[in-house]
Amino acid sequence: MAEAAFTPRVFSGIQPSGNLHLGNYLGALKRFAEAQERGTETLYCMVDLHAVTVWQEPADLTRATRELAAGFIASGLDPARSILFNQSQVAEHSQLAWVFNCVARMGWMQRMTQFKDKAGKNAQNASLGLFAYPALMAADILAYHATHVPVGEDQKQHIELSRDIAAKFNHDYGVEFFPLPEPVIEGAATRVMSLRDGTKKMSKSDPSDMSRINLTDDADAIAKKIRKARTDPEPLPSEAAGLAERPEARNLVNIYAALADMSVEQVMAEAGGQAFSVFKPRLADLAVERLAPISGEMKRLMGDAAAIDAILADGAGRARAIAAPILRRTYDIMGMVGAPRS
Repeated sequence: MAEAAFTPRVFSGIQPSGNLHLGNYLGALKRFAEAQERGTETLYCMVDLHAVTVWQEPADLTRATRELAAGFIASGLDPARSILFNQSQVAEHSQLAWVFNCVARMGWMQRMTQFKDKAGKNAQNASLGLFAYPALMAADILAYHATHVPVGEDQKQHIELSRDIAAKFNHDYGVEFFPLPEPVIEGAATRVMSLRDGTKKMSKSDPSDMSRINLTDDADAIAKKIRKARTDPEPLPSEAAGLAERPEARNLVNIYAALADMSVEQVMAEAGGQAFSVFKPRLADLAVERLAPISGEMKRLMGDAAAIDAILADGAGRARAIAAPILRRTYDIMGMVGAPRS
């Protein structure tokens, strides 16, 4: 028996691991701001509990959490219109995660490719938190009855697991309490590749700083990295189909399309046949135009840690106002006596 229709609500989160880069902006932050502009209720979280599934230096975690909050705001998220908070300030995430630990099956968790990738050959030495990460992610989403989750392609499996957990809870207790959230994967550059190797994802862990554009880079650094980005010797093809076997060219075209809010086909209609000596300066100018203001605003925001902390505390209070009643009802459904009260 359905308890209520599910109001459209967007939730997503990013780990505060430091060194935000162009891939984070195009794959997440820019899309978060676009969702806010569409008028749907939006919650965006710095998932610091996920971050500590592997060791974090405390001072680095503090700095990275504030830097991520600054990146959210500088990228267009308005704390008055979106709820911005860090995960550890909302206890309902952890409480609901335990419920979902008891709903999820071991076999489901063992199929998660990210655990296999991160644990590698040392799975027996990985933290239990890293193994149970997907149940906490499901709780992050379902604590707000979120219906849509903007994520990268590499997180799609976790959203599918969240749907499985929601469906099993609903089935086990004969309710339609949790929605089945939909992953939102869109845009020309949801997966931004390295500027030095178009077959590898842009990453903060790459030893070469020239492989990525950091959101803290100034205009000169942004332009230099675009000019020195690896390309092949041929000019751009005349049509998008010609990019299929040219990863570096495809990456630069995807970046241009995403920054310019164009489709790849539109970019190729304008730039097809151009030499990289012509296209790369165009891309550099566009990247500086779009990214340098974000870098400057992040620097300004990071100069006032107390203001960032106040924004996160306010967001956490607003988040708890949504999550606490959902957790209370979850406990009531399960038969818990004396369900928690805020």
